[in-house]
Parts: sequence; C-alpha cells; structure tokens
Amino acid sequence: MKFPGGMWTSLIAGYVNNDCASEAIRVFKDMESLNVEPNEITLVHSLVVCARSRDLGAKSGNEYLKMKMNICKDVVIGTALVDMHAKSGEAESARKVFSELKRKDTMAWTSMIIGLAMHGHGEEALSTFKRMQEDASVSPDQITYIGVLCACSHVGLVEEGQRHFTDMRNVYGIEPTIEHYGCMVDLLSRAGRFEEADRLVEQMPIQPNIAVWGALLNGCEIHENVDLADQVRRHIREMEITAGSGVYVLLSNIYARAGKWQEAKMARELMKHKSIVKTLGHSTVEIKLSTS
Repeated sequence: MKFPGGMWTSLIAGYVNNDCASEAIRVFKDMESLNVEPNEITLVHSLVVCARSRDLGAKSGNEYLKMKMNICKDVVIGTALVDMHAKSGEAESARKVFSELKRKDTMAWTSMIIGLAMHGHGEEALSTFKRMQEDASVSPDQITYIGVLCACSHVGLVEEGQRHFTDMRNVYGIEPTIEHYGCMVDLLSRAGRFEEADRLVEQMPIQPNIAVWGALLNGCEIHENVDLADQVRRHIREMEITAGSGVYVLLSNIYARAGKWQEAKMARELMKHKSIVKTLGHSTVEIKLSTS
C-alpha cells in the first residue's frame, strides 16, 4: 500500500523525535524505493537523523541529490545539510554547502560555528562568528554563543572567551544559561586558571550541575590538581542526581596519577556501588565497495 507523503513524514518525524535513527533512515529509504517524493519537512527530518547517526551512507545517492537541489530554495534544508556535514566532521563539505546558501539565517551561522568548534577548527569557528556579526540581517542567540565559547576553550583563548561572555549579555541581551557557565568553567580550567574558575562557580546565579563540576574536573586532570579534585568530589557526592561514568573515571585517573591508589580505588568502588557502567568506546568506518 502506498501511503501519502505526509504519513511517511510523520512516521520519520516520530522516529527522529524518539532517537530511533536507524528506523528513520530505513523508512526514508523505503519511501524512496516506492517513488514517493519527499517534501521539505521530510528532507529536514532525514538530514537531522543523518547528523545524529553519522550514517554517511544515508546521505548518498538520489536522496542526497534531492537535498542538494533544494538548498538554494529553502534555507531550512540548507541549514540542516550544513549541520549534518558539520556534525559528521566533514568540514569541507559543510563549508561548501554553507557558501552556496543564498540566505543565511541565525541557525545556518550557528550550525557552521558549532560544527567547526566541535571538530577542532576553533579559530575558523571564531572567524565565522566574526563574519556573522558583520551581517546586519542576523543576530547570535544562546546556542550560537555555546559554539563560540566552546571554540575559545579548545583554542585556549581565555581573554577572548571572557569578552564574548560579557558581550553576550551587554551587547545582545542574552542571559547566560548553565551551558554557557559550563563552557566558561571549561575554558578557565583547561588554561589552569582554577581560582577564576572556582570564583565563577561560586558566583553563578544558577546551581552548578554535573556538567560544570565535570568541566572543572577535566581541568584538574590536565593540570594534576588533586586538591581541587577532592573538593569537586565532595560537591558531586552531595548532589541528588547520579553522575555519569565519566566523572568517576576522571577522579580515578587524577588520583592514580598522583599515586593515591586508595582514593582511585574508592572512586571505582563508588561507581560500582551506584551501578554506573563505563560507556565503551566505539568507532565507525565507511567502506566503499567497487563493483568493477
């Protein structure tokens, strides 16, 4: 039975919204095999799921060409395609699509900035943000600044990050969220500026969450600051929510490097007591098979 395009779109959207990437991709391929023409909404949902799943095969062939054909017509589709490439680490493809967009809205600029920041292109992310600021038709939003502060953190530009953090409120009227404070704590901690990081945490108008403490711990591991790690551990234990495995692994590594084997063992036992399992690392490889 050949369902109307709208029903296919609703099915794909349902899978996307429930993080069922493989099912969404399968439905999209079934839709194409039945020659059902996707509309703009279908394309956007398909691009979103490709970005989340890193399924490079899902963006090849006819569906990819259809998406490309609509880039200049619809900024939403173009932005989704930029986001897909950027989150997959395909910076060159993201740049190419971004340059082809006839109109760039805030989401388009933000997708490019965050994608570059996520994959180690911090300086380019910041130069892209500068170009965005020169475009009078758009303004950065809260999400844009997460990408900007993340880029500053990975490049180690503390003063520039602090300036952007101030401008966010003073120039654009954007109130910092817990995510922005987390980025700033990460920036200061990575640079070894623990007094400033600790002071920022104390002055936050929002209760620090596990991500903020994790950012501080990450800096402690980089600079082998065992004393501060001890303080962070106490805060984490006082929190009602359960921290993820990464925090306890960081603690264990910090103690082990300092030769505090009893404390390292305690961190691991705390994971076991709370039934926290370390997430196993994995990678994906795209293989092209030749039929010739």
